[in-house]
Amino acid sequence: MIYTLKNAKIYANKKIEKKDILIVDGKITKIDLDINEGKIIDCKNKLIAPAFIDPHVHSREPGYEYKETIATVTKAAAKGGYTKIFLMPNLNPVPSNLRDLNLILNIIKKDALIDCYQLASITKNQTGKGELSDIEFMAPYVVGFSDDGKGIDDSKMMYEAMLKAKKYKKAIIAHAEDETLLYGGVIHKGKYSEEKNLPGILSASETVQVARDLVLAELTKVHYHLCHVSAKETLDLVKYYKDRDVNVTVEATPHHIMLNEDDLKDNGVYKVNPPLRSKEDQKAIVEAIKNGLIDMIATDHAPHSEEEKSKGLLNSSFGMVGIEISFSLLYTYLVKQNKVSLEKLLDMMSINISKAFEIENNEIIIGNMANLVIIDLDKEFIIDKNKFVSKGKNTPFNGYKCFGQIIMTISKGEIIYELQ
Repeated sequence: MIYTLKNAKIYANKKIEKKDILIVDGKITKIDLDINEGKIIDCKNKLIAPAFIDPHVHSREPGYEYKETIATVTKAAAKGGYTKIFLMPNLNPVPSNLRDLNLILNIIKKDALIDCYQLASITKNQTGKGELSDIEFMAPYVVGFSDDGKGIDDSKMMYEAMLKAKKYKKAIIAHAEDETLLYGGVIHKGKYSEEKNLPGILSASETVQVARDLVLAELTKVHYHLCHVSAKETLDLVKYYKDRDVNVTVEATPHHIMLNEDDLKDNGVYKVNPPLRSKEDQKAIVEAIKNGLIDMIATDHAPHSEEEKSKGLLNSSFGMVGIEISFSLLYTYLVKQNKVSLEKLLDMMSINISKAFEIENNEIIIGNMANLVIIDLDKEFIIDKNKFVSKGKNTPFNGYKCFGQIIMTISKGEIIYELQ
């Protein structure tokens, strides 16, 4: 198949300029002005950017298909402009050995619309203790190892996991949470938790474990990736160790960027782990995005059933969805408010992730597969959770007004999503 994407502005080589793109048999073969080969797709007044990559997604399959499946999450990702996603191991069975990992990889091969990079667990059955998973046998088939949803309190176990991950050139992707400091918390320990007499989660539960992990990461020289940073004190530690050239990367989520404890209501859609923290924490996260301390955006897309999220802050499950709306939210509330440049946001949602994890990139260069997202930056719309492709509707952003509508997503030259 041969077609030309015409009349758009494209983001390539760190700049935005008007160019056409010729795609032949799935590959970008020419980038120039006035190309008129094959089928013409007019992209006037649109932006074409490298398709997004999400390093933190919960597919829920196998084991929790009532929440989400590989098929539904990859369709939702395509709608959001993504062609590559990392899938967390909170599954049943947990991918802690090659047999159970292969079960998941076969589902991906059969049902995935886009590229999926499965993570395996650090500990067997993702208990955070006991025995390490079969890291050496699974390493060739995964992008990294994570016990996401659980912290690893045993320092010896984390040290040995880092040694193995380093040996096999894989990342440790850490949900940093000292569970001895949770105290049964359901939201951030701060103003709202005190006013409503709800058990709070200390910021220190994150920061204490990150401090230990960074000491071990420096010692082992592993690639240590910190999931969903939420606390300003954690960012201070990250800066210190980045300045020491420790191989640490950091992700932030749209909800921690855009919300804080002042936005809380007694509604399960606001319950997430780590929790929405103070306004000062939120400001620190935005500042860390500006100065490059935070490397990438991750949605932590975590679908749940309506019943699981209908029990208020105290008893609802932790987690939010967001893979279909992440770019539009951040474009509207960061870029259009002059907090972050469009170029920086695009890098944090694609190029920075492929560089950090050394996976195939989505850059718009001749010879690359065409993994592209076409965006109408001027198109205004209202977020409607009932139009989500994901089975999960648990978002606090329902009803938000946004700009930056995803018009089309192209994966390996194939149009996999088009706005109707």
